Amino acid sequence: MSNLGQFDSDFYQSNYTIDNQEQSCNDSNAQGNLCGSRKQQADEQPQPASFVASEMLMSPGYAGQFFQPASDSDYYSQSPYIGSFDEEPPLLEELGINFDHIWQKTLTVLNPMKPVDGSIMNETDLTGPILFCVALGATLLLAGKVQFGYVYGMSAIGCLGVYALLNLMSSSGVSYGCVASVLGYCLLPMVILSSCAIFFSLQGTFGTVSALVIVGWCSLSASKIFISALNMQGQQLLIAYPCALLYGLFALLTVF
Repeated sequence: MSNLGQFDSDFYQSNYTIDNQEQSCNDSNAQGNLCGSRKQQADEQPQPASFVASEMLMSPGYAGQFFQPASDSDYYSQSPYIGSFDEEPPLLEELGINFDHIWQKTLTVLNPMKPVDGSIMNETDLTGPILFCVALGATLLLAGKVQFGYVYGMSAIGCLGVYALLNLMSSSGVSYGCVASVLGYCLLPMVILSSCAIFFSLQGTFGTVSALVIVGWCSLSASKIFISALNMQGQQLLIAYPCALLYGLFALLTVF
């Protein structure tokens, strides 16, 4: 039994005492107090500027709007760009396309005896001439003749020749666009002749007579428009002759 008692005393023997326990408790309490003081100091520190700004923005006294500057009515009223879009002309007018003038020029060509308005005919309008050139090439294509290159080539060279001739004959002069516009509009009767070639052949007496009539029609309309637009009274036959030569080439393409 004595050995057992000695074993128990040796087993439970330790250097740990009550004083050490009290000291460890004091250390843990001190550490807790230190953590608490640090937490209290962190709570007492001011919040970042972003949070302060957000609180200020969300305060009831703030009457502004986020990311929207205050409008200045005086600045917008004095701006030169206000109302400028309402004063702009339509797009077709800026492009020089006037359907009323196109219709009047077409009627003038179809009726050579109709009085000509020189102010309208002196405009550089290429919408109708391009349309009639394409129509002439299309009708020739339907008749089995691919002549687009000849149509465009003879039109450009013929307009250049008539342009040079009119500038030599008239005192006021004329632009190349005006010449091309008048000669292009007067190509409309030739489109009618080429449309007839789709349904029957023009290689005969009827076709020859029809071609001569159409050439005279085109040259008469073109010369009348030129003398009215350029004030070249008494020179209609001199202008009609080169125009008849030009339209005679288109008649040869149509008939043969």
